[in-house]
Amino acid sequence: MSFETRHGSMEEIKPLLDQALNEQFPGGMLQRKWNGDVLELSGPGAKGEIRYEGGQLVGFADLKPPASLMQGMIEEKISSAMKKALG
Repeated sequence: MSFETRHGSMEEIKPLLDQALNEQFPGGMLQRKWNGDVLELSGPGAKGEIRYEGGQLVGFADLKPPASLMQGMIEEKISSAMKKALG
């Protein structure tokens, strides 16, 4: 999934993205770790990342059981958080 942004860098997006993901995944359901400008995501059966590339916020996830059983919901929540962070 990718979304165009008017933000010039990930530094501008980081706090907004953290807040939006906290709302979508409360209570530590999705572990997050910043590695420079790349946000690494992990959870039971899930790994992914969100990065800034050429004016777009780009995210992907690799889901295995048990996360793969909730693929649609997880993708929707991450997508929603990305959109909210971008305004």
